[in-house]
Amino acid sequence: MSRSAELAALIRDRAGQEAPEYGLILGSGLGHLSACVDGVAIPYDDLPGFPHAGVSGHVPQLVIGQLEGVRVAVFGGRSHYYESGRADAMRLPLEVLAALGCDKLILTNAAGSLRPDIPTGGLMLLNDHIAFAGTNPLIGEATDARFVPMTDAHDAAMRAALLAAAEAEGVELPEGVYCWFSGPSFETPAEIRAARTLGADAVGMSTVPEIILARFLGLRAAAISVITNMGAGLSDESISHDHTKAMAPLGAAKLETVLRRFLKDQAR
Repeated sequence: MSRSAELAALIRDRAGQEAPEYGLILGSGLGHLSACVDGVAIPYDDLPGFPHAGVSGHVPQLVIGQLEGVRVAVFGGRSHYYESGRADAMRLPLEVLAALGCDKLILTNAAGSLRPDIPTGGLMLLNDHIAFAGTNPLIGEATDARFVPMTDAHDAAMRAALLAAAEAEGVELPEGVYCWFSGPSFETPAEIRAARTLGADAVGMSTVPEIILARFLGLRAAAISVITNMGAGLSDESISHDHTKAMAPLGAAKLETVLRRFLKDQAR
């Protein structure tokens, strides 16, 4: 039995046999949303091989249960490429999600905006991405499955449903392109200018590896950024991780509203 199958069996023993309909991965300062789920919380430490989510603002636990009438599996924290030098740090959790029978994934992150019309406290729905970090989570994969097409990486039907949920709740949810930087240092003003030239609308240090892994594993995926700052050189904000955590709640309330409406609509 594979490690992902063993972990899936362990999780079913604790949380029940029913497959989650959606997986959710929560970004910096957003991990508290896992507390909204009516279900069973399993610390990552109880799941051998799960990454150590060592960044403050994350809650390293998997919560499986009901949210707005839909069974979900919520990852309260993620491991980033910059923590270990491994772009595939979230591969095992996503393999486990697939082994549980889930085929849809929603990712969230904290990001810096490159557009004045998407200010701090706003949200952005990813419609594409740029892997600027210079690596890929499938490096080392031995099979031809590694050649994953990314044309439709950000699922059109899921995006349409999220947009409809946001509109129904009166929450602005512009779409845009997310540019993945490796971190942990924040971007320079020159890097921000380069990203804008390439067509990026927001920058961050996560999400893209998980989108790639999701498509590799056959999961449909969509992602939303919570804007916690403007890109370096675009405002007089003092950019730091503490600032990110302080600003995340401004957008987190909007994100929760959209996600709850989205799930409620799916439950109908």
